[in-house]
Amino acid sequence: MPPSSAVPSAGSAKPKPPGLVATLSKLWPYLWPHGRPDLQRRVFLAFGLLLVAKGVTMVTPFAFKWATDALVAATSGAGQGIEAATTSGTWLWRAPVLLTIVYGVTRILMAVLTQVRDGLFAKVAMHAVRKLALQTFEHMHRLSLRFHLERKTGGLTRVLERGRRGIEELSRLMVLTLIPTIVEFALVLGLLAWEFDWLYSLVVLAMVVVYLAYTYKATEWRISIRRRMNESDTDANTKAVDSLLNYETVKYFGAEAREAIRYDHSMERYERASTQTYVSLAVLNAGQAVIFSIGMMLVMILAAQDIMAGRASIGSFVLVNAMLVQLYIPLNFMGMLYREIKQALIDIDDMFKIIDRNPEIEDKPHAKPLHISEGVVRFEDVHFSYIPERPILKGVSFEVPAGHTVAIVGPSGAGKSTISRLLFRFYEPASGRILIDGQNIADVQQGTLRKAIGMVPQDTVLFNDTIGYNVQYGRWDAAAEDVREAARLAQIDRFISNLPEGYDTSVGERGLKLSGGEKQRVAIARTILKGPPILVLDEATSALDSFTEKEIQDALDRVSQGRTTLVIAHRLSTIVGADEIIVLDHGSIAERGTHAGLLASGGLYAAMWNRQREADEAREALKRAEEEELSKEAVPG
Repeated sequence: MPPSSAVPSAGSAKPKPPGLVATLSKLWPYLWPHGRPDLQRRVFLAFGLLLVAKGVTMVTPFAFKWATDALVAATSGAGQGIEAATTSGTWLWRAPVLLTIVYGVTRILMAVLTQVRDGLFAKVAMHAVRKLALQTFEHMHRLSLRFHLERKTGGLTRVLERGRRGIEELSRLMVLTLIPTIVEFALVLGLLAWEFDWLYSLVVLAMVVVYLAYTYKATEWRISIRRRMNESDTDANTKAVDSLLNYETVKYFGAEAREAIRYDHSMERYERASTQTYVSLAVLNAGQAVIFSIGMMLVMILAAQDIMAGRASIGSFVLVNAMLVQLYIPLNFMGMLYREIKQALIDIDDMFKIIDRNPEIEDKPHAKPLHISEGVVRFEDVHFSYIPERPILKGVSFEVPAGHTVAIVGPSGAGKSTISRLLFRFYEPASGRILIDGQNIADVQQGTLRKAIGMVPQDTVLFNDTIGYNVQYGRWDAAAEDVREAARLAQIDRFISNLPEGYDTSVGERGLKLSGGEKQRVAIARTILKGPPILVLDEATSALDSFTEKEIQDALDRVSQGRTTLVIAHRLSTIVGADEIIVLDHGSIAERGTHAGLLASGGLYAAMWNRQREADEAREALKRAEEEELSKEAVPG
């Protein structure tokens, strides 16, 4: 089944940005996790503290008003303002110092309650980040090989990183900023109408509507700029990762300057987009400040008129100013809030697109475990193509009897490595069947299938960890003695024992600190440790020199004894002892038989053998000539 393209075609419509409600509905099971009453209690407590904190927030400007009125009364005698501000006439309400203390205490309470609320909700948000990131990571491993071959690793890890950050940002901004701002705004409108007049609330409401409309328009403009910045950032990161992973290749071809130019082109695009982002942010902030300042000026003019008309006290002027300044703090974040929520939605949507993508290869609903009795592998009329226009295998049929070794050879592009990928079920045949002990591998659980097969590939890539870690990767629960025994059988134990740190020696990125032969021995050791009944050797020695190849081949011969072994071979000298040799050509079996029989038939295999023998003889002759030349130069006179 061909995968859906991750990139829309030029003629397709631009994908619609993810919606807030849709994204929150996907996130809700993680923010309200079932089976975690402790986290659910934290959500309740956080919302309760939110309401209490906003109540205290509304008391704070009133305390400021009362303290101001008390000061006016204390310096000019009893006045209308203080009489309007007090009902009991007790000494408490006439004490400016005590009211100033009340004002300070409310500010302290407001800050403390807000921080306690944030701290309570932090565990809920980070639990959601962890669970969703883990789910995405696991799903990436379930996706097909085709998906990973089409995507660049740097870009894929960037999606995971941004999505993780997006979940954290969205949960924090929604719960800790947006909802409190909405609650505070509603309280401000209500208190202005109650304390003064509905005209005050109308002016503030109009100001906020214009403020938000401007913020929306300006932020929408900035989103496209931000998206270009992200794309250039991803491109630059991908190029950097790709170049550093291919460090040796860059050095071989002296391409440092070329790689730097490629990276700089991406960074140049990032520079332009980043500059536009900062300029647009300045435009947004300036417009917001102008709109809010005009709104606050109009409300304060109304308060000044009421004071001059005797309908309000001096403290009311301070109250209006303090209340709006207090509102401006969260309101000022609305531009950032909208922008960050929008960006978080895009980042989370990229992550959900990966989660929502169905694996190309899935276990059937009632798939059973693979049971190995003998380990017979059989291909029956298998057809396969990576793309429909280019068939790779055309009706391939063969059998690998239990405990026997069958080698598959052929020119490049004949479909040799495709056979091993189909056996591991990285892809499904277009038609035909692959059987192990009579069980169709399409009907069994993939985990049990891959547990039964060991692989020694041509290009062994090791984890950037220790030698011990990489060997033990074959069977994670293996004891240290088993790890050492596997290394001994793979003839790498002596090399490891001579290292200062032994099995704790780091192998470096992709195992670059080890030679090709050493990496192959590590791969053989972890396969021995895995102990599979079926073994696949995919051109395991083709990249090695003749001496190392002979040592590795001896180790492979010991590993394959008693196991059903399928060898994908490039060097024909390594498979002369195979029970059967299958020659592939253009996706079909051209010849099959033993080494001696195929040579006697004088067909494609014999031609390949002769060409390789001539090439080996030419190399040996050249080597002897170089040695003779060196010996002559070493003789004096």
